[in-house]
Amino acid sequence: MKPPIWFERPVLSDLVDDVAGRVIVLGPPDDGLYQGVEGAVGALAGSGIYDANFMDHAPRVLAIARMGIGVDTVDISEATRRGIAVCNAPDGPTVSTAEHAIMLLLMVAKHTLQSIDRLRRTEEDMYGRNHALELMGKKLGLVGYGRIARRVGAAARGLGMEVMVYDPFISTLPDEVVRAPELAELLSSVDAVSVHIPLTAETRHLFDAAAFATMRDGSIFINTARGGLVDQRALLAAVDSGHLWGAGLDVTEPEPLPSDHPLLQRENVIVTPHVASGTTQGKRNSFTMALDQLIEVAAGNRPSNLVNPAAWERVAARWREEWAT
Repeated sequence: MKPPIWFERPVLSDLVDDVAGRVIVLGPPDDGLYQGVEGAVGALAGSGIYDANFMDHAPRVLAIARMGIGVDTVDISEATRRGIAVCNAPDGPTVSTAEHAIMLLLMVAKHTLQSIDRLRRTEEDMYGRNHALELMGKKLGLVGYGRIARRVGAAARGLGMEVMVYDPFISTLPDEVVRAPELAELLSSVDAVSVHIPLTAETRHLFDAAAFATMRDGSIFINTARGGLVDQRALLAAVDSGHLWGAGLDVTEPEPLPSDHPLLQRENVIVTPHVASGTTQGKRNSFTMALDQLIEVAAGNRPSNLVNPAAWERVAARWREEWAT
């Protein structure tokens, strides 16, 4: 029997027939946030909030799967208490997000917005006014060294950059990268910083005024992870003072930024609206990988990307009681 799965977002158009052949499609809601979820065994999560209120409306849900890596929008402790598996799709956005991070790095380094604006204004001597950076020989610091960061590092090395990593949770690193024992050492040693860590209570506003002051004069800051990692007022001050060459952000707080936000008014700050993983292939990967996790749970199998393993015994017991046939 096909499992009933609730979708926060519409099924991708090219996957409608395939999905309909595998599951009973519930949602997405068009009249109320939780419409249709009460009969679901699993929920395919996008950017919504999955807290106790959601779980109250979804009494039979055994699993919530995020279409991406981050699970900061899911109350994991509450899900674990209720016997709900929380899963993600860590491989789904890897390539797209890594490419986006490199794009932001290049756009900031090359003063892309300034050049475009000069062209639109038909200024004189646009070549002479251009003062961009070459990245070859520069040092890139990666904060976090997971799937995306490793791909960013490989691309940066292809540009001729040296790569330094700060990640206290990684025991061994490849020979081609240098480990920084402390975050401050990395920030003070590199020409550009790219952030690839989850948002937690400990990492919120990790990049504050002190962190930006530690960075080298004329360095670049890139964030494709989570907006809450950055104190945006401190970032703006570092940019406006000239201490930073510029910044590239795909994530902000809030999202999207209001149209009059000062970060959107700076020529040396590139802001995109959390779309790094939103390529055609990236969307498909994240969608199918997350759905596969839900189908596994609906069949009584432990999913490969289980974020809260402490919940599994209770999830399995609930499956036997409520869904096993």
